[in-house]
Amino acid sequence: MNQPSLDKLMEKVDSKYTLVVLAAKRARALVENQDPLVSAAKSAKPVSVALHEIVDGKVTYRQAKGGIK
Repeated sequence: MNQPSLDKLMEKVDSKYTLVVLAAKRARALVENQDPLVSAAKSAKPVSVALHEIVDGKVTYRQAKGGIK
């Protein structure tokens, strides 16, 4: 499973910091046995799966006044 390019990922978020937080939170959910939203090999790392979900538009975020939630 190849990593999506940073350019494609940045089209989905407003900053690289938002991308890091979003990917980390989604990867943590995957580690806690949430089902992946994209087809992935069993050996794929949670962060890789999270990045693919973000670039495919399966995972989004909303900006709150106090930060990302």
